[in-house]
Amino acid sequence: MTITAPRPTWRNRLSRFDYRASPYGYIAPFFLLFGLVGLFPLLYTIVVAMHDWDLLKGQGEFVGLANFTETLGSATFWNSISNTISIFLLSSIPQLAVALVIAYLLDRGLRAPTFWRMSVLIPFVVTPVATALIFSSIFNEADGLANNLLNLLGVADQRWKTDPFLSHIAIAIMVNFRWTGYNALILLAAMQSVPRDLYESAAIDGAGPARRFFNITIPTIRPTLIFVIITSTIGGLQIFAEPRLFDVSAAGGIGGADRQFQTTVLYMWELGFVRRDLGMASAVAILLFVLIIVIGLINFFISRRISSGGRK
Repeated sequence: MTITAPRPTWRNRLSRFDYRASPYGYIAPFFLLFGLVGLFPLLYTIVVAMHDWDLLKGQGEFVGLANFTETLGSATFWNSISNTISIFLLSSIPQLAVALVIAYLLDRGLRAPTFWRMSVLIPFVVTPVATALIFSSIFNEADGLANNLLNLLGVADQRWKTDPFLSHIAIAIMVNFRWTGYNALILLAAMQSVPRDLYESAAIDGAGPARRFFNITIPTIRPTLIFVIITSTIGGLQIFAEPRLFDVSAAGGIGGADRQFQTTVLYMWELGFVRRDLGMASAVAILLFVLIIVIGLINFFISRRISSGGRK
């Protein structure tokens, strides 16, 4: 006598279908939104970069890779790349170092911890435009606060807005002022998840604060540290508001009279909205996108090796 299994009812089939299909339904809104506001603009930018496209007249003739070739042969483009990397290095490296120190101090059990955590986040709340205008006044070469303080120390006035290196330092200070506290709170959240018994065991074994920090804290928060490094890289290479408003009076705010602090995004803005050449601007956007991916991957592999070096 053979026993046949009962046929599944429609409710069982619906339940099985819901079990298998519901995860895809939950994540579908993200991918739909990403395709609408992320993937489609990226693909459309590639299309625009292959045409002679005027901001007001619209699409022109197809030029293929001519915009990319002209961009790569432009000295102005490479000057913007150099300025971007210089400002990025002057801002991101000190920013991450100071954020680590601030997060470590906040994790040590200060009095009124909520007050201090909210205090380091205040610069992030200030809009980039307000930050740029304030620091533009501070680094004013005529009567700015920076030169007045240097005069008290016996140092002559510095050309913060005309000297390339000093202008990069001034813009990097603006970026660090706004983002250091934000990154410190992210790192603080990771540090608070480190088991306290690890610190206690290390202290019993005679490890000092510095050794506990480098041998326990840094390896444990490695994923968060890599995340902060990558996001700082993406943000640092897309800097726009600070150099745009640092010296608006010089040549219409394109990055200084000699383009001494013109970043790549600022150069892209000039091409698109001053020269009205959206084809060239789109080509610059694609090249910057590739540069961000390359530097992001380099940072990822270097940070993984450094952070896991202690475990090896």
